Amino acid sequence: MKRIILALLFTLTACTGAFAQRLAFVDSDYILKHMPDYISVQKQLNALSDQWQRDVDNKFQEVDRLYKAYQADQVLMTPDMKKKREQEIDDKEKGAKDFQRQKFGPDGDLVQRSNALIKPIQDRIAKAVQEVAEGDDLDMIFDKNSEVIMLYANPRYDKSAEVITKLGLKPGALAK
Repeated sequence: MKRIILALLFTLTACTGAFAQRLAFVDSDYILKHMPDYISVQKQLNALSDQWQRDVDNKFQEVDRLYKAYQADQVLMTPDMKKKREQEIDDKEKGAKDFQRQKFGPDGDLVQRSNALIKPIQDRIAKAVQEVAEGDDLDMIFDKNSEVIMLYANPRYDKSAEVITKLGLKPGALAK
């Protein structure tokens, strides 16, 4: 009987402790829209991406131009000339694909540049979130936009505005 009561008491204590955790959430998209330096970084990355995309497009247009010229001249070429031109077209196409992969691939220049420019902003946000959590004595803060599925969140637990204030910005005044 003592064991049952002790087990019941332990279970009740554990359940009470689980419900005593203080939780909150933030909306990282909302926070980022308030940060002028994030908006500036996004504009830089978009401009860089557009420039590199134009370069990629130009390289593929050159390949297309060479291929069309090859098709037009193919009747007049010797087999050796054909092989040489085909090799030139293949080399140009391979170069264009390599350039595209170098700029836009998973470990490409765009991803690396993005990580380098956005990391300091993420660090500032993380520090502000930590300060809000410690100041409000919260146990956990979730990001509403992350992989954690939040089916409902009471707005009174939204700490996004406090994080924006900790960052020295004004909630409701989106960056341009």
